[in-house]
Amino acid sequence: MTEKRYTQKRACALAGIDPRVYRRTSKRPADTDLRDRLKELSSERRRFGYRRLHVLLKREGWQVNWKKLYRIYREEGLAVRKRGGRKRAVGTRTPMAIPQGPNRRWSLDFV
Repeated sequence: MTEKRYTQKRACALAGIDPRVYRRTSKRPADTDLRDRLKELSSERRRFGYRRLHVLLKREGWQVNWKKLYRIYREEGLAVRKRGGRKRAVGTRTPMAIPQGPNRRWSLDFV
């Protein structure tokens, strides 16, 4: 709007939103204490998802709906940390040497 000198009504029409949506201010509380505690718990318990963190918060006395907790959990960018995969050999393996005579290599078969 400032760069092109469009009116609010025209800019909203170009963006495809209603001007009331643009003007609306959020009345949702910030919940900074809850966000901080959620981040602390998730850093302590990396393998806990939002459901188990909800149980821990309930035990501490927080009265919070799980849907609200999930929304805050996602807004903070929290997620269960992925576990490391199977370690595989890196690089190319050297081929087995060809024996130059009898009794140079012994192999065992396990049945």
